Amino acid sequence: MTAVEALDVTKRFGATVALAGAGIRVDEGRTHALVGRNGAGKSTLVSILTGLARPDEGSVLFDGEPAPPLADRDAWRRRVACVYQRSTIIPALSVAENLFLNRQSDSGPIRWRQLRQRSREVLERYGVDVPADRLAGDLTVEQRQLVEIARALSGGARFIILDEPTAQLDGPAIQRLFTRMRALREQGVTMLFISHHLEEVYEVCDDVTVFRDARHVVTRPVAELPQGELVAAMTGEAVSLGGRSDRPAPAEDVVLQAEGLTLPGHYEDVDLRVRRGEVLGLAGSGSSGKVSLAETLAGLRRAAAGTVAIDGVRPRPGDVPAALEAGLGFLPQDRGKEGFVPLLALSENVTLPVAHRLGSYGTVSSSRQREYANKMIKELDIHASGPGQPVGELSGGNAQKAVMARALSNSPKALVVVDPTAGVDVRAKEALLGAIEDAARGGSGALVVSDDLDDLRVCDRVLVMFHGRVVRDLPRGWTDQELVALMEGMA
Repeated sequence: MTAVEALDVTKRFGATVALAGAGIRVDEGRTHALVGRNGAGKSTLVSILTGLARPDEGSVLFDGEPAPPLADRDAWRRRVACVYQRSTIIPALSVAENLFLNRQSDSGPIRWRQLRQRSREVLERYGVDVPADRLAGDLTVEQRQLVEIARALSGGARFIILDEPTAQLDGPAIQRLFTRMRALREQGVTMLFISHHLEEVYEVCDDVTVFRDARHVVTRPVAELPQGELVAAMTGEAVSLGGRSDRPAPAEDVVLQAEGLTLPGHYEDVDLRVRRGEVLGLAGSGSSGKVSLAETLAGLRRAAAGTVAIDGVRPRPGDVPAALEAGLGFLPQDRGKEGFVPLLALSENVTLPVAHRLGSYGTVSSSRQREYANKMIKELDIHASGPGQPVGELSGGNAQKAVMARALSNSPKALVVVDPTAGVDVRAKEALLGAIEDAARGGSGALVVSDDLDDLRVCDRVLVMFHGRVVRDLPRGWTDQELVALMEGMA
């Protein structure tokens, strides 16, 4: 039986055709993947399936019946819920308040004791091990996602859309999520799973639909679609990722150095050296301390002990402008929160670190901003209407490219990138990893902080962290099994 179906859906935004006669059918009790490059139409389809946008043409059916009017939000919530990559949990409210947001009471004043009791029952029913009275802002990313799933199910929805749910999770958390998803499928819950990590599609999904250029390309059972064919369907051609063979060996001089860095509760006594022309990987699980270490190198955190040097210069600890002035380029983990200013133009965002150099007497030359933006639009294949388009209007992959362009704007001597390809498609991933290698080829040293194996394959060597310490320095030639075992503390 079909749980949800979109038929011949077309959606336009001005001159842009976001969906062109596209469709999908998700059968009841199955986990169905939706994949495609950034800009393929996935997000637009999600907006239509959740009642946030009206199709210009076509229709949506739930259990064979027409979707409710857009104004009837309660009817939509009973049919479908979406857990987005960016959490919709309100940090200032408790878990209980988030679970029953806008439905805390049938009528009259809120009975807080009953609300907490109902919340505990929901959390227990769906295996979410967090206190109902805990402040939601204190939850981990994984816990917030589980609370969102429980909230969706408690509202009556039996069809859940998971939009890039693993983008900010480490390996063990991803496996716990998959275990929960399998349990929900056994309970008859239908799921639409959106991910750019194709190995996840093969691990947890029953069926897969591919969108390309706003159109439906193919729907097949996952077991019947080899990965090479899936990639070809997404891109129109075969794409392979890996390190380039024409990058010369790194020089001997060190452009990024850390000695004895310690931040209690995060990492302890860490040494690392990145040479000019080298791409060094820094891998580990979410509790390894790798992201905190990267943020210390960029001046976002201040270590309790140890030193950082950028091309021989020791910037003031905990001082981002000092690190940038010393020659560091930085791509943060959360591009939406720390990577760009959504309402500013692409040209303004990508030149933020060097704006003071693009004019005289306190002014900024807009023509020089546009010149650099146009250069990066071409080099990184950023799909935008032009340098004046606000970055907040770009798709996820193109926004990530804009953040990378900003990190490269000061021609950094050392480049630190955290999860550079999280949540982007295979083509965007290729462009972003290519930009890192190009920077190294041009004389920068790059530190790639990630647990994505594709990101790490471009590295000359990989430092593996476990529980705040560097446990291994792996030269190129490592196997996936070897690296994963080290990251998970099994070797």
